Amino acid sequence: MENNEELKKQTNVAPTDANTTEPAEESPKVNVWVVIGGIVVVALIVLGLVFLFRQDAQTTGQIRDVFIIFFALESLIIGAALIVLVVQLAVLINLLQNEIKPIIDSTNETVHTIKGTAVFLSDNMVQPVIKLNEYLAGLQKVADIFNPKKK
Repeated sequence: MENNEELKKQTNVAPTDANTTEPAEESPKVNVWVVIGGIVVVALIVLGLVFLFRQDAQTTGQIRDVFIIFFALESLIIGAALIVLVVQLAVLINLLQNEIKPIIDSTNETVHTIKGTAVFLSDNMVQPVIKLNEYLAGLQKVADIFNPKKK
């Protein structure tokens, strides 16, 4: 624990955010600009409301009508985006069911085949070779016992 604290004191390197290439010191500048932008937007809304309260009913009605048209167009755009989203979701589901699932099934079948092949080779080839090596090593030791001149 003390070694980690000493290492931190010795390096004196500013920490960086893992997801960006910018140092962590620059994020307060971004936050300040976001706050300033929020304040400007709120000030413009308040200024617009004050402007509307000072106008006569006809002007306020016209502005209201413009906003209603704007929101209707916006809802049409959002509806179109939702339709595109649903179509893309359907295409993704189709892709998963008809293309990815068969690939996964084929991969599972291949893995089981390879496992069976490995078991077969182990039982019928590797184990007999190991047994033969055991017997040959035993015969060599017996030969070494009866023929001590080889050492």
